[in-house]
Amino acid sequence: MIKNQHMQLRVLPFGIARDIIGTSPFTLELEEGARVQDLLDRLKVQFPELKKLRSIAVAVNEAYADGSQAVTGEDEIAIIPPVSGG
Repeated sequence: MIKNQHMQLRVLPFGIARDIIGTSPFTLELEEGARVQDLLDRLKVQFPELKKLRSIAVAVNEAYADGSQAVTGEDEIAIIPPVSGG
């Protein structure tokens, strides 16, 4: 039986996401080959309050990423909640 490999991701939450998570930066463990959507799914399980946000953007290495983008342990991940203003 092959054991899945895991990686450690460095995650930087901003704004209300940082308030919900309670720390910045932090480390999240995911299986090798994970994608941005896997990261978001894990965050919403670990921090259920994130589900209340109408949207969450993810940046990988300072570039916005969609859910299908793969992530690696070398990437810097930013969690960006919706911004309100006027």
